[in-house]
Amino acid sequence: MIDYKKMIGLANTCMQNSYSPYSHFKVGACVLTKSGKYFVGTNIENASFGATICAERSAISSAISQGEKDFACIAIVSSSGEYTPPCGICRQVLSEFGDLEIVLAKDENNFKVYTLKNLLPNNFDAGDIK
Repeated sequence: MIDYKKMIGLANTCMQNSYSPYSHFKVGACVLTKSGKYFVGTNIENASFGATICAERSAISSAISQGEKDFACIAIVSSSGEYTPPCGICRQVLSEFGDLEIVLAKDENNFKVYTLKNLLPNNFDAGDIK
C-alpha cells in the first residue's frame, strides 16, 4: 500500500527549496519507485523560461540518476495550495515509464489520486516511432 501522506510530506519539504524568482510559484514532487525508494524534486526556473525544470522531471531525473526506472507513483504539491496537475511535458515524460499513479495534493489530508492514463490519454510512445 502506498503511503500518500508520506509522499506529500516529502514533496512539501522539497518544495521549500524551489528556485522560482520569476513566477514565485513553488512546486514539489516525490516519486516512489516500485522497489520502495523515494526521490524528490522541485522546480528550478531560469530567465530563459524554456530552460526551466519542473519538479516532476526533477524528481524523475534524480531517481534515474540513481539507477531507478520503475515507478509506482508521484505526488505533486504547489505553493498555490490547490491541486496542481503536471504540465503536458511532464505528463509525456512520466508516460515513458508506464501508467503510474498521480497524487495531486493541497496538503497531507486533501489529495486526489489519478492514473497517468486519466491525465494523458493516447500518449505518444515508442510504438509511435516508425
